[in-house]
Amino acid sequence: MSTFIHENAVVASGAEIGNGCHIGPFCTIGDNVKLGDGVRLDSHVVVDGNTTIGDETHVFPFVSIGLGPQDLKYAGEPTSTVIGKRNQIREFVTIHRGTAGGGGVTRVGDGNLLMAQAHVAHDCQLGSDIIMANAATLAGHVEIADKASVGAYSGVHQFCRVGYEAFIGGYSVVVKDAMPFAIIQGNHAKCYGMNKLGMKRRGYSKETIEKLSHAFHLLLSAKLNTTQAVEK
Repeated sequence: MSTFIHENAVVASGAEIGNGCHIGPFCTIGDNVKLGDGVRLDSHVVVDGNTTIGDETHVFPFVSIGLGPQDLKYAGEPTSTVIGKRNQIREFVTIHRGTAGGGGVTRVGDGNLLMAQAHVAHDCQLGSDIIMANAATLAGHVEIADKASVGAYSGVHQFCRVGYEAFIGGYSVVVKDAMPFAIIQGNHAKCYGMNKLGMKRRGYSKETIEKLSHAFHLLLSAKLNTTQAVEK
């Protein structure tokens, strides 16, 4: 497949562009950018810094990837942004590169959907098959495990971790770690138990759901402190 670069796009000479890419009008691609095969940048997309975007990722208009972080401690040190394969990055999403103090890399895995206006701050580590709804916002150093969902207009505080298949409801403010498979909602967000319906829809067995439900009971409802609950 041949690569298409619109005559009004600005692609630096040092950029590496894979096979079958589409770079639409008014896109700006920096010197240290690497695009995998079949990457599509619709229009008005800015990709800069030491940034890699994996195969078949689709980036919609007015997205900014790999620019410097909104961190006053950042002093221009060389850091990077790594985006995996088959992601859908919708309009006005911003993804900032890492900082030396946070590991130096902002990373997004494969097959994620980042809806319009979502923000991924410096040094965040996102797994795969994640959904970030409209205007969901991650502060620096946040970790999101595979298959988690972050609802619209929700914010996740710095250094928080969101577990595997956790579901964060819309307009939530998350200031603590979110357990795997949990339903998290509110300001400040609280855990409202296990997402049984979501697990059934994704094909988990009855036995698995019962075992996890018991674990949730021990951690959240039983009259045990955290150490005792984890031991049980």
